[in-house]
Amino acid sequence: MRGSLEEARAEGLKRIEASTDLASLEEAQIRVLGRKAPLSRARASLRDVGDQDRKELGMLANEVQVAIQSALDRKREAFEAQELEQRWASERVDVTLPGEAPPVGAIHPLTRTIWEIVDVFVGMGYKVYEGPEVELSSYTFDALNTPKEHPSRSPSDTFYIEGKGDAVGLRSHTSPVQIRTLEIEPPPVYGVMPGRCYRRDEEDATHLAGFTQLEGLAVDEGITMGDLKGSLLEFARNVFGRDLDVRLRPSFFPFTEPSAEMDVLCFVCRGEGCRVCRNEGWIEIMGCGMVHPFLLEWVGWDIEKYTGFAFGMGIERVAALAHGVPDIRYFWENDLRILSQFRGPA
Repeated sequence: MRGSLEEARAEGLKRIEASTDLASLEEAQIRVLGRKAPLSRARASLRDVGDQDRKELGMLANEVQVAIQSALDRKREAFEAQELEQRWASERVDVTLPGEAPPVGAIHPLTRTIWEIVDVFVGMGYKVYEGPEVELSSYTFDALNTPKEHPSRSPSDTFYIEGKGDAVGLRSHTSPVQIRTLEIEPPPVYGVMPGRCYRRDEEDATHLAGFTQLEGLAVDEGITMGDLKGSLLEFARNVFGRDLDVRLRPSFFPFTEPSAEMDVLCFVCRGEGCRVCRNEGWIEIMGCGMVHPFLLEWVGWDIEKYTGFAFGMGIERVAALAHGVPDIRYFWENDLRILSQFRGPA
């Protein structure tokens, strides 16, 4: 019996010493202390030993188990220390190194363009006004001298609210804000009106069914067409610089008289003609003109005393010109490959 216990001690210590990691140590523990281990079998045989030797052999069996358990604990501590050291080595962080910068967003190019244009006109003394996108037709058309038979009032051109006939619809321009402003503000009025507009346009590189517009209005004593030209040239110099030419050509709008269109040289073909400019070499950027006396009479202003000018532009077109984007639909596709190119200070 004594020999069996000493043999169990030697075999157990040998298996423990031969362990190379925690997994093999756990396996060794099962083999030297498990129910089928030599030590467990020897202890089970103690019941067959006489009373005189049982006490002595029982003390030896306890001594062997303590020795094996101590060897297991020492080996486990060594392996755990080694594993911790390896983890520290592999997961060590040098706090003096610069961190990984998280992705940083940016102001949307259309918002940035609105701010840039607004800054230009605020610098000339204008205020910013806003109005509802769902608008009464009396403001969208009637107050703006638009005849009942005008094509823009057709359901094929304007989005009307279901159940309201043609009395309420999505505004097709921000001009209604001009009327609302003239109704509540005392003269003189100098204002810009940015906002979303909606038309039943076929979408292409220069047209959208839902788009952003910014209009301007100046009404005061002695306002002339020369003031309009000077204001728009100041705007063009600040937004487009001198790389692209601009031109004013006669036009017609029900709410201005005389009226004009301001065009910008095509940013793709530089005047040669392409699909973006429809082979014209120029892209229409805004309509403008002197405020029609009808509008001033509608809001009760003295047309003998006050005159004014107004203009309106598509923000998508201005942004496309300013940044060389060939298709204004890119601004609304939420493609980060495109939008990420407009990062920078607001």
